[in-house]
Amino acid sequence: MIAGIGTDVIEIERIAGLMSEKFIKRILHPAEIELLRVMSHDDRRISFTAGRFAVKEAYSKAYGTGIGSKFRFNEICCLNDDKGKPYIHDSNYKVHVTIAHSNTVATAFVVLEQ
Repeated sequence: MIAGIGTDVIEIERIAGLMSEKFIKRILHPAEIELLRVMSHDDRRISFTAGRFAVKEAYSKAYGTGIGSKFRFNEICCLNDDKGKPYIHDSNYKVHVTIAHSNTVATAFVVLEQ
């Protein structure tokens, strides 16, 4: 049974203008920061951060709370499995995640299933 759905779209250029150590620590979980640190191209680092930003917004919308009341950005961790599929571990729900990028935007869609 579906417990919640959420989606988000973010302009990659907006994230590019915000990229700083302070912003990264506010948005990314420590495990995501480790992934970011091994990325050598700035464009990939920016699109990765934009995708994670979008997925965290979508996840909080699926919960019906938004960022801030139940979660902080850096408390949500979205990693990739062995096949590259993004996932979020949640002890309350099975979480379905998809992230997509174009040259200008990153988008994410999240479904919470009981």
